[in-house]
Amino acid sequence: MGDLIGLVAVSAPFLMVLGIVWISSQKKLEAKRIAVTAEHSAEKAAQYASHTRELEERVRVLERIVTDRGYDIATQIEALRDTRTVESRGQVESRNGVPLNIEKQERV
Repeated sequence: MGDLIGLVAVSAPFLMVLGIVWISSQKKLEAKRIAVTAEHSAEKAAQYASHTRELEERVRVLERIVTDRGYDIATQIEALRDTRTVESRGQVESRNGVPLNIEKQERV
């Protein structure tokens, strides 16, 4: 029994040092995990902000189309549904999505 007490008394400081080293390494590892998670979250937030801006721009364009009385809204909606129908009628869409009538071509 005396030998066991002596062994514990001699090994206790070494075990305490090992425990302190292990705890400090775990703290460093957790700090790295938190940093990586924060960086990943910041990237995701930037992606969401970009996507939100794109959607807001699309809504603005749609609002402009709906509120502008100079365009034929029904034709634009049909053009968005099926571009083949618009092409078969001899119309081509311009860059802003407004169909242009090119049926008035000179026939020979």
